[in-house]
Amino acid sequence: MSFRFRPSLLLVTTPLFLTLCTPVHAANFDEALPDATALTQLELRAQQANPRDQCYLYAELVHTMTEMAVKQIANGDDDNAAATLKQINRYAQLIQSNLARNTKRLKNAEMLIDHTTVRLAQALHLASDEDRTTVQATLKQLTLVQNQLLDQVFSH
Repeated sequence: MSFRFRPSLLLVTTPLFLTLCTPVHAANFDEALPDATALTQLELRAQQANPRDQCYLYAELVHTMTEMAVKQIANGDDDNAAATLKQINRYAQLIQSNLARNTKRLKNAEMLIDHTTVRLAQALHLASDEDRTTVQATLKQLTLVQNQLLDQVFSH
């Protein structure tokens, strides 16, 4: 069996590929991020939610905070990025500590944390030497949370 190169296939697939693939450094940097009030409301909503809903709400918070951290890292705002990464770790720990009670929308939470982990891995390449350790620690924490969420998804 021999394979032939088909230029017509290349002409069709190349524009589709370029349309679907966003450059790593430009992905979501222009996305509108919530202000401090909106973040506080999201955190309050997660804290006061039914324990079954908290996992997903904290995953939303982790995702939003990660987008903020990525933007801060890209802009060279190292101090705020470090503070944001510490908050992400705190929310990730809340997900972990209450995971057994959080049974609603686990797959959605896992998918959100998966996307968040990818975004933070992208930011690792942009981070300064000083922030790289903090980003790596947060990435390790989020990977652990994602694995625990996957375990919960498959056990239900």
